[in-house]
Amino acid sequence: MRITTRFTARVASSAVVAAALALVGVQAAGATASAAVKASTVTCTAANTKLTVTEVSRPINHLLLKATNTGTATCNAHYAPFLRAGADAQAPLAWIEDSKPQAVVTIKPGQSAYASILTSSPDGEGGATEKTLGVLFTDKKGTATTKEKTLNLPNGGVFFNSAAAVTYWQDNAADALTW
Repeated sequence: MRITTRFTARVASSAVVAAALALVGVQAAGATASAAVKASTVTCTAANTKLTVTEVSRPINHLLLKATNTGTATCNAHYAPFLRAGADAQAPLAWIEDSKPQAVVTIKPGQSAYASILTSSPDGEGGATEKTLGVLFTDKKGTATTKEKTLNLPNGGVFFNSAAAVTYWQDNAADALTW
């Protein structure tokens, strides 16, 4: 009787070990597939997106920056763009922290992300009419990517003062323009 009990216990524990190993194998395969999906997503840059800037009628003193993914891979528009209003700008426009979305904006090929640019406010000081806008994307660490794209501003130039700021990237224009 003892031999049978030991043999049955060994067979049962072997079955448990085999089931556990099979489960680990399934989880590892799932992790590998998940990693492959994440690896196919890249950071949005000037090289894999088309940037446009347009004037909007509402809200006043705003521009809409649109980034359209022209690449073959899905890209992430991290944080907010670094913007330089005019060729002589000493610092990028401030980011509107309240506009931070709950997750990174992901852009599939052919789709777009949007950022709203507040150009001026009566509360702002100084200012000048600028003809160009320098745009740098950010990586997942929040630092600027290396290649700047320079866009011509609408109507031959737009007035910017010290109140100028930009939203974080949004997945639609309406959300971007609420700030």
